[in-house]
Amino acid sequence: MTTHVGERVSRVDGRAKVTGKARYAAEHAAPDLVHGFVIGSAVARGTITRIDASQALALPGVLQVFTHENAPRLARGDKRWRDELAPPGSPFRPLQDAEIRWSGQPIALVVADSLELARHAASLVRVEVAPAPHETDLEAHRERAYKPPPHERPSVTPPSRGSADKAFARAPVRVQAEYRVPVEHHNPMEPFATTVVVDEDGTLTVYDKTQGVQNVQSYLTTIFGAEAGEIRVLAPFVGGAFGSGLRPQYQVVLAVLAARQLQRSVRVALTRQQMFTIGHRPTTWQRLSLAATRDGALAAAIHEAVAETSRFEDYSETVVDWTGLMYRCDNVRFAHEVVALDLFTPMDMRAPGAMWGVYALECAMDELAVALAVDPLELRLINYAEHDGNEKRPYSSKELRACYHQAAERFGWSQRDPEPRSMRDGDLLVGWGMATGAWESTQRKASARAVLTADGRLAVASATEDIGTGTYTAMTQIAADALGLPLERVTFKLGDSALASAPVEGGSFTVASVGSAVDAVCRELRSKLLKLAQQLEGSPLARLRPEDVEFIGGLLRARADPSRALTFAEVLHRAGIDHLADEVTTRPSKAHEKYSRYTHSAAFAEVKVDPELGTIRVTRVVTAIAGGRVINPKTAESQVIGSVVWGIGAALQEHSVIDHALGRFITHNLADYHVPVHADVPDIEVILVEERDEIVNALGAKGLGEIGVVAVAPAIANAVWHATGKRIRELPITLDKLL
Repeated sequence: MTTHVGERVSRVDGRAKVTGKARYAAEHAAPDLVHGFVIGSAVARGTITRIDASQALALPGVLQVFTHENAPRLARGDKRWRDELAPPGSPFRPLQDAEIRWSGQPIALVVADSLELARHAASLVRVEVAPAPHETDLEAHRERAYKPPPHERPSVTPPSRGSADKAFARAPVRVQAEYRVPVEHHNPMEPFATTVVVDEDGTLTVYDKTQGVQNVQSYLTTIFGAEAGEIRVLAPFVGGAFGSGLRPQYQVVLAVLAARQLQRSVRVALTRQQMFTIGHRPTTWQRLSLAATRDGALAAAIHEAVAETSRFEDYSETVVDWTGLMYRCDNVRFAHEVVALDLFTPMDMRAPGAMWGVYALECAMDELAVALAVDPLELRLINYAEHDGNEKRPYSSKELRACYHQAAERFGWSQRDPEPRSMRDGDLLVGWGMATGAWESTQRKASARAVLTADGRLAVASATEDIGTGTYTAMTQIAADALGLPLERVTFKLGDSALASAPVEGGSFTVASVGSAVDAVCRELRSKLLKLAQQLEGSPLARLRPEDVEFIGGLLRARADPSRALTFAEVLHRAGIDHLADEVTTRPSKAHEKYSRYTHSAAFAEVKVDPELGTIRVTRVVTAIAGGRVINPKTAESQVIGSVVWGIGAALQEHSVIDHALGRFITHNLADYHVPVHADVPDIEVILVEERDEIVNALGAKGLGEIGVVAVAPAIANAVWHATGKRIRELPITLDKLL
């Protein structure tokens, strides 16, 4: 039988990307295209009292300056402005009122014949504002934190269990520490952009940078009062998003608004600086209190967190949950609150909640290991959780022990001298650290449509996305595998709101969700094709059971006698039809309710620190991932390597700095906001641990996008402590903090 799942297949969309054939949101051409440039607020809070656009409008080629004074009134009521991922609250409505809610908020859109003219005209618009006092400092306002209302999850904070405070007070070994983590911005290569093409019949084709074309389409049709057929959203290629594209961003509303009003095709693209005016990973304060018996068994765990949200939406993440499920402990207390600030609503960023929550937990576990004089890996094995303590359910599968064993052996962990500052490379201090990672494995409802044509080619489609993760390739492999076709005879189409329904691409659930639908629809076609073949006069496959027939290389043939065979094309031709088609929707099975489904990882990091300068270099990372069945090891390893680079950035570099006097991010370009470059990236070894899971979904795939990042920053932080003997509890770890 033809087998493609599990093979190291190069990206099927790779050639289009490297040759420039792939078109992104701001690259689609349209006749008479005009350009919009966004004007952002210069203050963090206040009311617009006057906007004078006369000088801008006097320039030849400037079509309009849209403001809250002349923009059409759109949908009323919070409900109609909520996209499928909106948290509780009142979603932002661009150009619908005079109120300013954060620095950089769009307050006008200049539309002109060229981008250069629109940008110049924007500089001539005069805006007068009555500023109001603003608050952007989480630390200064933690006292007014509140528990956020639940939204799509049953509860942001799981229920506490046991008597954590009493157990903590009684325990012989205790550690308690506060951990602080900053705002981070996503900074994908492709900035947010939208090109709206006004078609001859008045309908709109919207090319948007998004992780969910159907989410954007539903959002736009609702707020503009349009029919579904009037707006089609496409995103065939996305130049990275990392969660920033899960919700529609304001430029898509402004572009559609301008196109509808002017009846012209319009493009609105954000600058790199404006990318810092949308959502971000929220700054978060945490306190971990861990207690253990003398032999290292956890006696109590208390995880408290306070994060930021906006004034108008209650965004919250699953920050503290991980402490209750990653280790065995009977006495656990959680507390998660938010503080409303004059900033834009935070949003999901690769491993939302877990990125910061696991960092604090894993550093606290390292501190507990020091207090116990126990090896950090040994402490984690002592407290290994065989079931999910939060949900009181077994795991569908868990190969974390194998992750520990394989990564530790490859890294050489047994050679670690536990004494801080004891390992050196010349004048440099060498540190080794490790950490555990976990991330949820979810399947969501998804649909896929497949068409097998008389020439033996298969086209499969679903309205999912490929944000650089390899979705095109994985789905092609799954489809080819299910029907026994060569990869070159299979095409997969995505990124079109008109296709079969799919959830947004995020949360590491795309292969589990859309992949399951692709597999199911291709197996339906397989059954239909076999029935057709067996009904043909004189069929060599007549009366054979389905299990006695194999599909290989575009053939149906008897397993016992390969000479008894028919090509796919021959079956369709002799049956007198030019194609077979089907559409299938898949959902999580009822077995999901009985199990907790997670991916797991173990990361080991080596750092070298200059004791005189305080500079830190990550020189080695070995990470082992248990993520269920791997569809494509080549793209899987690539995803994990990218995740590790993210972890290095979080540990040592990334930090969005706010000037609280102005209420504005002052690191708003890639010169000031540092991310790892090639010189910062060491040897990264990825181990994909074999893991079989027949519960999580029919494919056995769990997802890899997030699990690769969550353990990396704490592993590096723990390595820095081992190298220097100094515990830095605030990310990023920079030389000024070490010195």
